[in-house]
Amino acid sequence: MARRPEPVQVVKQRRDAALDALVAGVPYIRFLGIRFERRGDELTGVLPYQDMLIGNPVLPALHGGVTSAFLEVTAIVGLSWSMLWPRFESGEIDAVAMAEGQLPRLPKTVDFTVDYLRSGLPRDAYARAEVTRSGRRYASVLVEAWQDNRGRPFAHAMGHFVMPPQEGDR
Repeated sequence: MARRPEPVQVVKQRRDAALDALVAGVPYIRFLGIRFERRGDELTGVLPYQDMLIGNPVLPALHGGVTSAFLEVTAIVGLSWSMLWPRFESGEIDAVAMAEGQLPRLPKTVDFTVDYLRSGLPRDAYARAEVTRSGRRYASVLVEAWQDNRGRPFAHAMGHFVMPPQEGDR
């Protein structure tokens, strides 16, 4: 007997709950106020402007450490989401269990290189990650951040990550 497809709204709520749980599991993401907007399997990181994010009040400009953290968080969440997406869709990972605190392990940063292209202005920032290589043990991610114009990024970065072991790995 064929399984009835879930209503679209139920699927959307399940995916959003899984993403919210993934992000809520990292206190530093909450501290900075970073959130993620999801369109299908594509994520956009959003760093809402707050006065505490300013590093140079004379310019004013976003603190370089905040910019770097925003890029790294976006890379890790984007990589994790790309790894978890097929497992959500197959039903292997239960979004309800994630929301209750059964979170998967996140990739660990090996190195992360940031290029600061211009000052981040005192306004909301956005970032997107592109997984350029993903294997069982290692992944590379390119991420860029912009504010008003996606074609004019203020920073981009390249990161390399050790992937968490999957069930069945030794």
